[in-house]
Amino acid sequence: MGTYRMCGCFTRKFKVIEAGPPPDVKAAFDKYAQGGHQMTPEQLRRFLVEVQGQSGATVADAEAIALQVLQKRHHMAKFRRHALTIDDFCQYLFCEDLNPPIDAEVHHDMTAPLSHYFVFTGHNSYLTGNQLSSDCSDVPIIKALKRGVRVVELDLWPNFSKDDVHVLHGRTLTAPVELIKCLRSIKEHAFSASKYPVIITLEDHLTTKLRAKVAQMVTETFGKMLFCPESECLKEFPSPEDLKYRIIISTKPPKEYLEAQINKDKGKDKEKDSDDDVWGKEPAELAADQEDDKTDSDSYENNQDDEDTDASEPEVNSSRAVGYKSLIAIHAGKPTGGLKKALKVDLDKVRRLSLSEQALEKATMSYGTDVVRFTQKNFLRIYPKGTRFNSSNYKPQIGWMHGAQMIAFNMQGYGRSLWQMHGMFRANGGCGYVKKPDFLMNVDENGHVFDPRAKLAVKKRLRVRVYMGDGWNLDFKKTHFDTYSPPDFYTKVGIAGVPADETMKKTKTKEDNWKPVWDEEFIFPLTVPELALLRVEVHEYDMSEKDDFAGQTCLPVSELKQGIRTVPLFDRKGEKLNFSRLLMRFDFI
Repeated sequence: MGTYRMCGCFTRKFKVIEAGPPPDVKAAFDKYAQGGHQMTPEQLRRFLVEVQGQSGATVADAEAIALQVLQKRHHMAKFRRHALTIDDFCQYLFCEDLNPPIDAEVHHDMTAPLSHYFVFTGHNSYLTGNQLSSDCSDVPIIKALKRGVRVVELDLWPNFSKDDVHVLHGRTLTAPVELIKCLRSIKEHAFSASKYPVIITLEDHLTTKLRAKVAQMVTETFGKMLFCPESECLKEFPSPEDLKYRIIISTKPPKEYLEAQINKDKGKDKEKDSDDDVWGKEPAELAADQEDDKTDSDSYENNQDDEDTDASEPEVNSSRAVGYKSLIAIHAGKPTGGLKKALKVDLDKVRRLSLSEQALEKATMSYGTDVVRFTQKNFLRIYPKGTRFNSSNYKPQIGWMHGAQMIAFNMQGYGRSLWQMHGMFRANGGCGYVKKPDFLMNVDENGHVFDPRAKLAVKKRLRVRVYMGDGWNLDFKKTHFDTYSPPDFYTKVGIAGVPADETMKKTKTKEDNWKPVWDEEFIFPLTVPELALLRVEVHEYDMSEKDDFAGQTCLPVSELKQGIRTVPLFDRKGEKLNFSRLLMRFDFI
């Protein structure tokens, strides 16, 4: 009996209902055990092949699973049998290690150029909290790298005496951290979660002398780990496979270098290539430069990332700039003119372009296919708008739909957008690189690329069945959800993806039960399953207040393994709960 105290002197007793196996599970056991009381390894193998979709499963695989299940359930007892009872079979199905919803190994082709991948990207990676007054530290950088983040952003500023380099969010009250401390932490933890390259994006607000110091720090800290391109500008990015265990620096070339290039081209092009170009202008000032398309003036805004501004005075000293410039493997290009020109693909070099979330939305309205074409060869980085002072995030789907590789997120924040980012990069073994779908890379015989605004037919349907849940009584106190009774759980299931696919549905509420059984089915038609994420949230119904949160997860639909699977749950910040989980079934129709 479960007992809850009311009003200090009265108690309420609730029957503890032990949930038996769902009908589908019992039917599967009866079918493959052929009516017997135990399932042999050969019978389990047939179940793995026919229900779980594991076509390559062998009897040896089934024996290994049976052995691990029996050891977990009867670890203190000696046993000789390898067959599973119905309880053992349920234990297997409810075991995340043996029956996960997605693969934990890298399985995408990792030999294509870097620009062919979505990359797990952080924004202001050094901040411990909000964007205005939190401390700067290497701790959030370490946490991000351990989660699999592959792009770390550092803002470089001179210290008070202008003889050293600090990392901080400029023009705010954030307390700085020394650059060398961040670099050493990156070196130590870069490959703790993934062997694939870490890209460090630098927002440079330094003098020439301090840039030379940064070059020395970076070179001495990373040594042979540092990838330095042989040519000034790459014609194509290397692959993640070629760059395993390497560190890559990405920033704009120093102002000294840009000015030297302008002097070379003097007479050929009178257009000014400096920080006073289109990236710093107000939209009204762009009209004269963009007569061919007036919508360009709306595509740039004064809310630009610090990467595209520079607090330092211009200092022309090309000899000092060479060491710093030679470290830059991915150039953050900043061409003059309107957005149409910014998205122009150069056949002789590749680069990185940064847009705010609002600028991306405006760009995709007028130049959707141009953005897709640009990202087939070059990097596009999207960053949060400047008003997100609380380190919140934005919907990443619009960037992914257009092939943007670096959707920069505040990893120290939390919320549904961040849950979706975590979900996307659970794909491909959580290595931080997810191969872009072929349709984003293809060019047809007429030179056309994917149009994100085109209406598409349903490609496949995902059938999801939510059987039951368990583990909350171990992760939470008895009165966490309700002071006077066991919780009333319900589950929300839906799709995050292109607008045509997005939806959310929910089960009925199961009252007063720590181990709810819903056994409800939902079908989701998908036009772009390659970019769809399965969203799962569990809540506890509260009649008088806001419903309590009880766990969530996001899973890439393209990676879902068919059959009856264990789905582990995570808290609001994306940390895995120790015991809370769901039993669900996935099938593609």
